[in-house]
Amino acid sequence: MATKTINLNTEDIEDDCLCSEITTTCSFPLEQKDVEETQSLALNRPNGYLKGESRIERAWSHWKKLGEPKLIVAPMVDNSELPFRLLCRKYGAEAAYTPMLHSRLFNEDEKYRAMEFSTCKEDRPLFVQFCANNPDTLLEAARKVEPHCDYVDINFGCPQRIAKRGNYGAFLMDNLSLVKSLVEKLANNLNVPVSCKIRIFPNLQDTLSYAKMLEDAGCSLLAVHGRTRDEKDGRKFRANWEAIKAVRNVVRIPVLANGNIRHIDDVHSCLEETGADGVLSADPLLENPALFAGYRTAEWGLGVAGMKEDDKLDQAELLIEYLRFCERYPVPWRIIRSHVHKLLGEWFRIQPNVREDFNKQYKLTFEFLYDLVNRLKELGVRIPLYVKDTQQAVSAN
Repeated sequence: MATKTINLNTEDIEDDCLCSEITTTCSFPLEQKDVEETQSLALNRPNGYLKGESRIERAWSHWKKLGEPKLIVAPMVDNSELPFRLLCRKYGAEAAYTPMLHSRLFNEDEKYRAMEFSTCKEDRPLFVQFCANNPDTLLEAARKVEPHCDYVDINFGCPQRIAKRGNYGAFLMDNLSLVKSLVEKLANNLNVPVSCKIRIFPNLQDTLSYAKMLEDAGCSLLAVHGRTRDEKDGRKFRANWEAIKAVRNVVRIPVLANGNIRHIDDVHSCLEETGADGVLSADPLLENPALFAGYRTAEWGLGVAGMKEDDKLDQAELLIEYLRFCERYPVPWRIIRSHVHKLLGEWFRIQPNVREDFNKQYKLTFEFLYDLVNRLKELGVRIPLYVKDTQQAVSAN
């Protein structure tokens, strides 16, 4: 089997190591009985046997069997890994995506598979997302994860420069015949449904034609990010919910809305305005994994009528819970390092010396991280999360 040789400095090597050698997650290669069990739970034959109305009916039957989840963790490179997914699920998330996986590397590199993909029985419903530009390569990768997920998802939405260089993600919007062949390859050969995550075109009609083409090719669920390929900055560009609503009205498969989900009220507004069957949240969850449970960061809770400080849960406590998941389900230290920065970013602003000490620590340990949280607390740092004041609401009534 081919392997990659990469020259890394000492810090890179430490951060790419798993945080523990103990693992209870699934591993490769798969046992044949696992494959057989999963296939018996599916409809026993690939989507390719189904056409037209039957395929649409299966798309909805599958979605309903999963409980029609509405609160979903979006795919995030190096951030929507198993421990973080489990933390979000504990606080209200009803389904989740893996980080985007590179289909060719997933096939060729056993170490890449082991480091970048893991799951467990509590991690369902689950979308496993791949980027690809070769149908056969994509199918080979998809078959490896098929027994462990509820959808194999194709990334047609990544707008970053690396996607342009690699000819995948949102840059395949320039080659719709290839997009169609990727979807058809999976839809005609997998037992689990294929889903797609897309961005919108600047022209609405182009977006609608794109969505219909994906549905016709065999896509069973469509997640629509309401920004164009050039609108990379989520804080600068508001997602276009009207475009998502228009897509929802022209396709007959489940549609998920992505964009502008910063707190639970945004969830309700988005579902109402778009008619979508669920919502995805990405960056806001990194700062607040309890978003779907109704908690808000100070940015969206401080000074807001009807909100109060929660006296128990805060980002430091969420980090501790996350670290405990990591001890059980090991991930590379670089991923943990990223989550520490996201969760404690505002805390570090108050105590920049603690942040400097963290950045200098090239070799992380759980002991160091737990001590770091305790150090912040001893220095008097606490930024509360906010929740709705139910007592105030009762009094008002």
